[in-house]
Amino acid sequence: MAACQSGLDAAQRGDFLIGTSALTIAETLWLKKSPRLTKEKAELLNRFFLRSSMRVVNLDRQIAQRAQRLVWESGVKPKDSVHIATALRYRCPVLETFDKPLIKKGSGLGGVEIREPQPAAQGILDI
Repeated sequence: MAACQSGLDAAQRGDFLIGTSALTIAETLWLKKSPRLTKEKAELLNRFFLRSSMRVVNLDRQIAQRAQRLVWESGVKPKDSVHIATALRYRCPVLETFDKPLIKKGSGLGGVEIREPQPAAQGILDI
């Protein structure tokens, strides 16, 4: 699960909580076709996951088995299925990602809405 900067700001204000699987910590060491993060940047990323607005949850047997079913029934990639199963387990209404193929799978994967991170709603200026 991911959030854009405005979403991170809203989470820091306590508007909502960002949840993610512990798998995310391992996955974020490098992007496809990019160099691996330096040790310093990896440490910075680890500190990011310690924010009070973040909840990193462990992959347990129940989540893993639900993820397995998602792979078999929906053709979702195994790592993606862990994130969806985690969102479902903790009743997260939205899973935000930049993963276009996963977004194309749609929200028919157990009821969680899968979308790109959304910018914060703009307030109304009271003049």
